[in-house]
Amino acid sequence: MVDEARYSLAEVDVWDRETLIAALKGARPLVLQGADLSNLDLTRLDFTGAQFERCILMETDFSNAILDSTTWKSCRAGMAVFRRASVTECRFQSSDLNNSKWSRARLTHTQFTGCKLSGADLSDCSTLGLTFKDTILKNAYLSGVSFLKEYIDSLDFADADLMGCDFRQAVMSEGCSLANARITDVRFQGADLRGADLDGIRMSDPRQFKNALVTPYQAGQLIRGLGLRVST
Repeated sequence: MVDEARYSLAEVDVWDRETLIAALKGARPLVLQGADLSNLDLTRLDFTGAQFERCILMETDFSNAILDSTTWKSCRAGMAVFRRASVTECRFQSSDLNNSKWSRARLTHTQFTGCKLSGADLSDCSTLGLTFKDTILKNAYLSGVSFLKEYIDSLDFADADLMGCDFRQAVMSEGCSLANARITDVRFQGADLRGADLDGIRMSDPRQFKNALVTPYQAGQLIRGLGLRVST
């Protein structure tokens, strides 16, 4: 149920850029329910406070758009583009964002819960306060993202590029995976990794894991990543 005192429910059969520009001129934030915005050029538009529910956003281009304080629920946005967009204090829930492009976007204090971000490119983003929960990040590009002191809940980083990420003093819950992730210049010092699958990690510098907490089995996984064979 849309609170019509606070939001403007947009009901249009076929959307294009001009129709959206007109709808965004209203005094209240826009609510889009079940809208198909696939392949639209929505660059540089201001969607501040808008709600996207069950929308289809395949290959939609939000480059340089203002998306601050927006919410996204059960959306399908595979290959959508958010490059250099302002996506601060947003909530993404149960949405498919596979292979989406976010490079140089501002993602401060934004949350992804129950989302699919396989193959997504989040490189060089502003990520202060960015959080993920129960989200798939397989094959994603996350260079430079900070998880410093965070509780990491059921995240799948398998095969992801984590170059330069900061996991210092983070805690990984059961169900997390770092299997085959690329960890060049990643910092795990003081992290609790006992809940994570570390299979296939190639550790180039043991100092990356100084004071990290792992199980004996995980220690064997890391040693094998150095090319050593463990004999019992």
